[in-house]
Amino acid sequence: MTALGAVFRPQLPPERLRTMARVAEDAGLEELWLWEDCFLEGGISAAAAALAWTERLRVGVGLLPVPLRNVAVTAMEAATLHRLFPGRAVLSVGHGVQDWMGQVGARAESPVTLLREYLVALRALLRGERVTTDGRYVKLDGVALDWPPETAARILAGATGPRTLRLSGEAADGTILTAGTPPEGVRKARQLIDEGRKSASLSDGADGPHTVVVYLLTATGQDAAARLHAELDTEGLASVPDLGVAGNAETVAKAVQRLVDAGADSVILQPTADEPDPEGFIRFVAEDVRPLVP
Repeated sequence: MTALGAVFRPQLPPERLRTMARVAEDAGLEELWLWEDCFLEGGISAAAAALAWTERLRVGVGLLPVPLRNVAVTAMEAATLHRLFPGRAVLSVGHGVQDWMGQVGARAESPVTLLREYLVALRALLRGERVTTDGRYVKLDGVALDWPPETAARILAGATGPRTLRLSGEAADGTILTAGTPPEGVRKARQLIDEGRKSASLSDGADGPHTVVVYLLTATGQDAAARLHAELDTEGLASVPDLGVAGNAETVAKAVQRLVDAGADSVILQPTADEPDPEGFIRFVAEDVRPLVP
């Protein structure tokens, strides 16, 4: 079954998260995703709060920018979430927006090299291994978690370009694609991910398949089409065909299905930044769209 979720955008103040998480839980939404965009809200702190305020909801962070975070700190925080809330935290890492990384003096000369080293070390730490590595960016000397997760902790990678998509297939448990990815882009991404998995001699086995998560920019209700077009235009994406969706539940469900047919396992509906009723959007996803998505 296709997993379906929604985004709590960090343009909303942090204190709004509790209500949104409770609405998601009560409406039966499967997943609520958060962002660690600079310089808005912290991903781990927000995820911990949302998980504590709910009992069933899965909470994803897409994504944690690796130049900002020592890998040992990320491993400790991830392990803590997984032990406190087993099976409910979904974490991903990625390059981060390079201009933002530059603002804080953390821009890497080779983002792909950093992400590769980071994924290898992070996943090993979360498996409970003692890690020593002297990479270009990631350097650890006999580091091991005292409290690693008790069950497997899957780590996803955010990816857009071909090199990072292949790397994600090779070194991550799943991939997150931005809302700038139309169905044809999902197909191409799947091909590149599969190339990475093949190069690493990986197959879908005991650790589960490589999960592809796609954000879908979504507008519904009054002025939905205008709001969608305005956001796409702001992002420089207005000319990309078949990107985003505006309309009622049936129209949105069809757009979700197109992404699934192209290779998405999970589709996360992303409201526009000016969504007038964020809580209503959550209910719309859970109560109206979910029944129409197999």
